[in-house]
Amino acid sequence: MKVLLVNKFLYPNGGSETYIFEIGKKLIEQGHEVQYFGMEHEKRIVGNNTGSYTSNMDFHTGKLQKLLYPFKILYSIEARKKIRVVLEDFKPDVVHLNNINFQITPSIIYEIRAFEKKTGKRIKIVFTAHDYQWVCPNHMMYIPHTGEVCERCLGGKYANCTKYRCIHGSLVKSALGSIESWLYHTRKTYGLVDTIICPSAFMAKQLETDPILKDKLVVMHNFLTSNTCEQTYEKEDYILYFGRYSKEKGIETLIKVCKELSHIPFVFAGNGPLKDEVAACSNIKDVGFVTGKDLQELIGKARFSIYPSEWYENCPFSVMESQMYGTPVIGADIGGIPELIEEGKTGELFVSGDVAQLKGKIESLWADKERQKSYADNCAGIKFDFLADYCDKLVSVYQN
Repeated sequence: MKVLLVNKFLYPNGGSETYIFEIGKKLIEQGHEVQYFGMEHEKRIVGNNTGSYTSNMDFHTGKLQKLLYPFKILYSIEARKKIRVVLEDFKPDVVHLNNINFQITPSIIYEIRAFEKKTGKRIKIVFTAHDYQWVCPNHMMYIPHTGEVCERCLGGKYANCTKYRCIHGSLVKSALGSIESWLYHTRKTYGLVDTIICPSAFMAKQLETDPILKDKLVVMHNFLTSNTCEQTYEKEDYILYFGRYSKEKGIETLIKVCKELSHIPFVFAGNGPLKDEVAACSNIKDVGFVTGKDLQELIGKARFSIYPSEWYENCPFSVMESQMYGTPVIGADIGGIPELIEEGKTGELFVSGDVAQLKGKIESLWADKERQKSYADNCAGIKFDFLADYCDKLVSVYQN
């Protein structure tokens, strides 16, 4: 099977890039042909045989870029021309879209269908929803400058993005986001996609508010790349948070709790805008950004971990990884987090943003070593998909 993976960035930049690189490698190992399409960039690590990519777009620099900004994020003639070259050369069976809005734009969906009509070759278009972009102009269902979870745009009410300045607090950028969402919603562009993969049932619930998307949704939780989950660690006396130090991740709330529980040692692993606030708390040991075996060991030795998010998390790897290494999780009851934690067996849930409840949960579990062990033992029985299993399911979606 020939698979064209499409994503705006073709270099390591975030979760969607890790996703396409990992499934691309595994699909090749399984005997499929894989090529990539996206923006050209000096750090690009994957590509296609024709060398056809869109020009790199950085909307934060250059007067010309800023002048062309409104036009390029709405509809890209260049992207249609460049992907056409790849389609003509590669003739894929499947085009698997990932993050395409703004830099690549959904205009390429029209080009794929036009190529299909011209050649008579059936092409399956699959989209993995890494965020809420197709129902929310700022993709987060969260207003960053106010810290408010927001569902106002659901149902096509995209003017709310402009009203509340949801994109970078900017009226102009928010208005462009509203127009972009309205344009493709009105033209029913996303209805031309065959299947939409949602990493959580919660995300599927949000996307199905658009009737065009409702019958195209498939829930597939994210995969884990490591196969070392059977390794066990001797627990040490600390509670772990690992991830970004930012408001939407609930760090301000967690820091308040840590200060009130000065007798309990916490370890934070990560980085972000609230790094100074983390460092100022006397019972938090900030070890910075940690990866690989060092992170695995840090997770495995923790009594339990905290995931205090205050926005609609999709399918957070941190929750999955924690349990995979035998460490229970106290998580916020928001977004896709509750789908990953079995309450009273592999961890516990608290009301997102509730300082008093989070404090009570932490204090209670910290004092109960027997319950910690029971939760940790139950984590050993959790079965998340590893990459090979996930790709087997993915190929079934391609072939269905």
